[in-house]
Amino acid sequence: MNPIEFITKNKIYAVVRAETSDEVVKIAEAIIRGGIKAIEVTVEKGALLPAVKELSKNKDIVVTAGGIITAKRAQEAIDNGADIIVSPVLQNGLIKYCVGAGVPHIATVTTQNEAYMAWRARIPLIKISPAKSMGQVTYLEDLLRPMPFLNLMPAGGITHETFADYLKAGAAAVALGRCLYRDITVEETERRAAFAVETLKNL
Repeated sequence: MNPIEFITKNKIYAVVRAETSDEVVKIAEAIIRGGIKAIEVTVEKGALLPAVKELSKNKDIVVTAGGIITAKRAQEAIDNGADIIVSPVLQNGLIKYCVGAGVPHIATVTTQNEAYMAWRARIPLIKISPAKSMGQVTYLEDLLRPMPFLNLMPAGGITHETFADYLKAGAAAVALGRCLYRDITVEETERRAAFAVETLKNL
């Protein structure tokens, strides 16, 4: 199973942002213990690449490197074990680089036109963000109604208590971020991840 298929099969995708690699790993490991197996480490800061390397040792999960806008940072992430490169924008140069490197790429879009252009560029999974600001589930439905062929992963402002609504509306997967770890203990992080996984089982 390729990494994109792994994400769309597991449905829940966790995005982790933190100040240090140690903090990223601590949060990510709690999320993994809760049952979420697809983890994005946001690596705008190159200092966080060691977290990608450490997490990539776990062969039961998929580790993606997010926040990437340059080929240099993409290669650094690949060298540190990233299974997928994730960009916060739709950028043709990065798409071509990832194709050449043989590594899947997830681009982030906001508008209907950008989503279509990402599909035309053969992006296998398209992150749509910020979902909350753009109209939440209704916006996803509005995007998919004329283009049901899009594989969309909404992100931004979605919680462990609301993500299921996006899956019911046709999302290929859903990204959860700060709701899993911001201002709570690692024990609560694990519980919230487990709650999301249990919710998914009951859909």
